[in-house]
Amino acid sequence: MSQPLALVFYERLMPGSQLLNRLQDLSYRVLAVNNAALLAATAKREMPLLLLADFKARADVRTAIEKIKADPATAHLPVIAFAPDDEPELLDIAKLAGANFAIGESALGGHLPQLLDQALHLE
Repeated sequence: MSQPLALVFYERLMPGSQLLNRLQDLSYRVLAVNNAALLAATAKREMPLLLLADFKARADVRTAIEKIKADPATAHLPVIAFAPDDEPELLDIAKLAGANFAIGESALGGHLPQLLDQALHLE
């Protein structure tokens, strides 16, 4: 049985690399994307099971998520957005962009398996 693919967008090394390692520990194949301009095309080409996106990025991740949600080929893709706990406004932006879940980094680290289960049960 092949491992499910998780697409992860991040620019900041610390939360990004920790998330990649945690997903791999949970038996996911992980594809990291560090360029928001390539995110929508990568999602369309690779057809991951879900996408996790760091909204504390210099890049325009909001536009990338909006493109993913507007494209019929990728609109179904569950998006989990995360940001530093002390920047809740970034989570609001993520929700406006179409993220299914927007969560602070500390909660993401502590509840990743449960969050993944919830995201994958979306219709």
